[in-house]
Amino acid sequence: MVTPLRIISALCTLACSLFMSASPVTDTRNALVHPSFHTLQVSVDGNEMAPPIITLGSDDRITISFDELATDRRYMRYELIHCNSRWQPDNLVAPEYLDGFNEASVDDYAFSQATSVPYVNYRITLPNPDMSMKLSGNYLLRVYDENNPDRTLLQARFSVIEPAVKVNATVTSRTDIDYNDSHQQLTIAVDTEGLPVSNIFNDLLISVQQNGRTDNEAYTSHPTRLAGNVAWFEHDRNLIFPAGNEYRRMEITSTTYPGMRVSQLSYADPYYHADLFTDYPRNETSYEYDRTQHGRFKVREYNSDESDTEADYIVTHFSLDIPEQNSYDIFLDGDFLQRRFDPQSRMVLNRATGMYENAILLKQGAYNYQYLAVPHGAVTGHTAPIEGDKYQTSNEYLIKVYYREPGSRYDRLVGASMATSGI
Repeated sequence: MVTPLRIISALCTLACSLFMSASPVTDTRNALVHPSFHTLQVSVDGNEMAPPIITLGSDDRITISFDELATDRRYMRYELIHCNSRWQPDNLVAPEYLDGFNEASVDDYAFSQATSVPYVNYRITLPNPDMSMKLSGNYLLRVYDENNPDRTLLQARFSVIEPAVKVNATVTSRTDIDYNDSHQQLTIAVDTEGLPVSNIFNDLLISVQQNGRTDNEAYTSHPTRLAGNVAWFEHDRNLIFPAGNEYRRMEITSTTYPGMRVSQLSYADPYYHADLFTDYPRNETSYEYDRTQHGRFKVREYNSDESDTEADYIVTHFSLDIPEQNSYDIFLDGDFLQRRFDPQSRMVLNRATGMYENAILLKQGAYNYQYLAVPHGAVTGHTAPIEGDKYQTSNEYLIKVYYREPGSRYDRLVGASMATSGI
């Protein structure tokens, strides 16, 4: 097995060169900007399977957790930036959307215990006594070193909802472009009875995410018909998605025995290594149902009750047996990679083995992943060339409804719902 330390070092150097300045923020996707940070998770307290959305004025809490590979604590602070429906910072100033000061220290931390890779685990919970949100909408949390506030260390998205409309959605494989073939289409009904909308054909904006992906997020703003207070979005080409395939799964929950899809475990100072069984394209195979978590991951050390600080880090080796591709690049996709197409998620052709490979330092746990083909110069990944598009696939669709009142300067998040296909 070839050690990946040189690869990891090169990626760290590249990541350092991509440090983002605090202003202006344009790329607001979840990101671990500094190379020593890993395992970013954004979750709703008490429901880790829910999307990162909490209700305004409720007891709901969002927790952002992450690790820094280090032996000592770093003194950090964080701020919140209010964003519009398309996740770009709007023109609001902090006192308009926050109670409290728009900066606070990252004080909740714990050191790793008995791990080969030392790290510090940090947690930020919102709202808290230092900072609480006054408005609904999208929020970007930015973490920075208190000695260098203009350099972002990491950033994370979450949303705050004021549920003023009811959202219902259905998913079908009988779409406007094919019939039980390779796509799925949504029909969305928004009941605005509890919201006085002045122009329902122009003032609402609907966003739809498939399995938490950001690269193929869809937007639509004009209902096709009205029925009383209900706006219907149907037969809309923007609401047709490639069906994809069930996510692949693997587990690295132990450093003593191979878990799911692990062919070999070894140790090469200073890291444990897990070689996964080679993956193969599924675009020409029959659909096979598998119960997955749609790209999520869960930190878990099989013999620990405190996995946040007792799970170790393992260099995990992915390989995909597919001929060399000249028209597109291949990337791993899943929450553990923040849904980004970057050097860390890119599969690289190893001409010695004839396979696309990648080695990623991952915290012990259970992981969902898939391979996406991204044409050169494009920003959207495609499932068809590698995973295939199977109409039976179980996909999660997160629907969010935004409303901007006439004369207002921000987008309110007034409704959200989850629809699942294939069940």
